[in-house]
Amino acid sequence: MILNDISIAKIRQKMICYTVRKSAILPALTVACRQVGHLNNEIYREISVILEIPYLEVAEAASFYTMFPKKPVGRHLIQVCHNISCALLGADSLISYLEEKLGIKKGETSPDNLFTLISVECLGSCTSAPMIQIDDKYYELLTREKIDRILDDLKESSLNGKESSF
Repeated sequence: MILNDISIAKIRQKMICYTVRKSAILPALTVACRQVGHLNNEIYREISVILEIPYLEVAEAASFYTMFPKKPVGRHLIQVCHNISCALLGADSLISYLEEKLGIKKGETSPDNLFTLISVECLGSCTSAPMIQIDDKYYELLTREKIDRILDDLKESSLNGKESSF
């Protein structure tokens, strides 16, 4: 078993809020992801047993959403929007800068396991491009200076033992 008793209880609590059990899939995936930090086939199986629904329905839902990492990630997941608005306003440059700053390529995790960098199709904040999402928080109208401040703040909060919001 991967999911602990607290997560299982949370999933069961969420399950009773819905008349159709399938409706509890996303809340269950969220609980599991918050505990483990990512999702995988074994977690889908556990959720399917708890919700008493087919494994495939859980796996299909999880595979659709980029908000659920499918492999272990660093303490902070940096998602760079590269859709049209962000692309036109510098998303590629932003990705390159983050790769240089963190010493990693897109899809990798920093050696200190603090940051994982990915790009995503759209984060729905087109009027404030370029933007990124780190854990559950949006950072918009980005410049290199803002990126530096954000990363420094995250590094400092991690050194002080504060948890990620994901």
